[in-house]
Amino acid sequence: MPEGPSIILMKESLQQFVGHKVTDASGNAKFDKETFIGQTLHEIRTFGKQTYLVFEKAAIRIHLLMFGSYSINEQTKPKNTLRLALLFSNEGMYFYTCSVKSVELEFLSTIDWEADVMSNLWNPEKAEKKLKTNPNMMVCDALMDQNLFSGVGNIIKNEVLFKIGVQPESLTGNLPAKKRKELIAEARNYSFQFLAWKRKFTLKKHWLVHTKSTCSICGQKLIKKKTGIGKRRSFYCENDQKLY
Repeated sequence: MPEGPSIILMKESLQQFVGHKVTDASGNAKFDKETFIGQTLHEIRTFGKQTYLVFEKAAIRIHLLMFGSYSINEQTKPKNTLRLALLFSNEGMYFYTCSVKSVELEFLSTIDWEADVMSNLWNPEKAEKKLKTNPNMMVCDALMDQNLFSGVGNIIKNEVLFKIGVQPESLTGNLPAKKRKELIAEARNYSFQFLAWKRKFTLKKHWLVHTKSTCSICGQKLIKKKTGIGKRRSFYCENDQKLY
């Protein structure tokens, strides 16, 4: 599943269509796509792993899920995987194997934009309050909770926990205040590092623990385990990451 930084890159690719009018709409997404024909794309907003194409009368929410993808100016995948195609004059955007929904503009005001770790509106104090109200939540689940850290995915989770020396099954309520603040700060810091490496196509070269077999600090064999409620893959070192 693409994480927040990858969605930022998608937004940048789509930015060329802002200010332009839709001339045609198609795809197998289950909403009335024709209502967007003739509407102008006013803005593209991202919230973690979600992208909102904001038009005059409504918005379209795109979530790439686990295997979704997109292309610009050319349909590159089979018709049966095409959820949405929006054409602007002779150019367009295409979304495949993903979730596409139409939402009312009023819905945008219900989103907690301050929960997006890559947003200028990111509010670490609010994130800390949310963590404190969920003391029995594992930190692996907390980082993956899009209401707490919107945009964080499994790669960022694993790398952040390794960097701050915390085992994924630690409980948020057991974290010392200093370590809790490190968790919050590093979730944002690493997300921007992820984005910078992704731009240079060097992301995997910088992974310290994700999909690795031995610890880069002590050389000990890493634990690979499905952790938390979501049962997502965690890679961690029992020696250099503490269980709280």
